[in-house]
Amino acid sequence: MDIVVKGRKTEVPERFRKHVAEKLKLEKIQKLDGKVISLDVEVSKEPNPRQADRCDRVEITLRSRGPVIRAEAAASDPYAALDLAAEKLGARLRKQHDKRFSRRGARRISAAEVADHVPGAATLNGNGAVVPTEGQDGVPTKKIGSLEVQGDGPLVVREKTHVAAPMSLDQALYEMELVGHDFYLFVDSETKEPSVVYRRHAYDYGVIHLTTDTMVTQAHAPDAGDALGG
Repeated sequence: MDIVVKGRKTEVPERFRKHVAEKLKLEKIQKLDGKVISLDVEVSKEPNPRQADRCDRVEITLRSRGPVIRAEAAASDPYAALDLAAEKLGARLRKQHDKRFSRRGARRISAAEVADHVPGAATLNGNGAVVPTEGQDGVPTKKIGSLEVQGDGPLVVREKTHVAAPMSLDQALYEMELVGHDFYLFVDSETKEPSVVYRRHAYDYGVIHLTTDTMVTQAHAPDAGDALGG
């Protein structure tokens, strides 16, 4: 394969043709694309004196069995324009080469193989529905994302844990307005208990305080029912 250099409304000197052959190394190009059919370089000149800094334009067209790759650039002289266009061509060739290489290395897997290749993935039936699996005590368990749901739920959509320093009610109201939420969970600096401030429709704000009741805690203890039942 030869490099075809031609001029459009301008003469192409022999010195420039030699520079093209030195700049566009065929063996390097064929390493990135072994199915190159032709490589054309077209030089043109802009007669408008207002565009003197971009008067020389070089367009490189590479044709292969794949998509056509074209790179062009303009500069104050044809040699600088060729250098810029050659850099663009090299970058596009490398991008196309990496794309082909990644496609060869990757193999598409069917929906039935997803569970074998992706840890924790749900199993689908022929209709695309999640197939429940048997969990502990014979309760059906299904996988939804990273969550395991037993029976009909409840389904926890999102779970977050925040580390927060105790603060006053005024500070909690300020923090709620700062984040733009309708409620704000905080630890009251006076009671050291969790509390929630929230925005009300008819009034300004509301606050809910949680306190620990030892009697309620004992009533819900695992052995409390046995003691009462005895």
